[in-house]
Amino acid sequence: MKLIKSDNCIYAFSQSMQPVETAEPGEILLFETSDALGGQIKDENDTTNLDFSKVNPATGPVFIKNAHVGQTLKVKILDIEISDRGVIVAEEGFGVLPDAIKGFKAKVLEINNGFICFDNITLSIDPMIGVIGVAPEKGEFPTGTASKHGGNMDTKYIKSGSTLYLPIFQEGALLALGDVHALMADGEVCVSACEVGSKVTIKTELIDRKINWPVVETDQGYFILVSLPDINEAFREATLQSVELLSEQLRIPFEKAYMLASLVVDIQISQLVDPNKTVRAFVPKRIFW
Repeated sequence: MKLIKSDNCIYAFSQSMQPVETAEPGEILLFETSDALGGQIKDENDTTNLDFSKVNPATGPVFIKNAHVGQTLKVKILDIEISDRGVIVAEEGFGVLPDAIKGFKAKVLEINNGFICFDNITLSIDPMIGVIGVAPEKGEFPTGTASKHGGNMDTKYIKSGSTLYLPIFQEGALLALGDVHALMADGEVCVSACEVGSKVTIKTELIDRKINWPVVETDQGYFILVSLPDINEAFREATLQSVELLSEQLRIPFEKAYMLASLVVDIQISQLVDPNKTVRAFVPKRIFW
């Protein structure tokens, strides 16, 4: 197993990223991650001098040997171990309700025996990875923004036991991840979840197939993840991708797949608060059996 420490991190996915480690496909990798605020919030009053240049660090990137452009990187998430302390923040001008609060607010959340304590409310943890991606085809994407390369998709199904598929745009893929949450609901409406430090164990494989957008596989089905600035365009693209998948896999005409999608495909929201909004189309596995 190779360890990639949290002090090896990036704040943007780009073509020019330099790998901090090299790994063989099939090798077990352990990523240490800082919380999305870079560990800056020590208590609920420690908010006045937040350095936003240290927000959303992603550990890596890792160069995967024999990963070539046009292939798909398969990332099996084996385990997510989280810290016993989280923090959630809200700030004026951000989130779904940007004018609802004034200034910057932070809340420290203790985590004990698999539960989060939010005042007198007890919540079960469900750890997931907010940021995970590879080098993009062109340009540069801050780690707070998602697109075809992955990035800040904030999708709660990217968790232990699931598999993420990422399109490869550069040699070696250059995989990085961070922004782990102890718990997050769809939408992440206040722009933050329960942000925690973590240790994430994964295994990578290579697939000789091209995909257009990241895909998460669970026991129940496939989530096609589309991230675009306009939420309606993201809905449209996710729907189109799901219809094309049904048409291809079931070998039926597009118009029939379109009608079938109205019966079996669920269009859902992952997050609404980042520069590119993330929508997912869920295609159940049972339709292919």
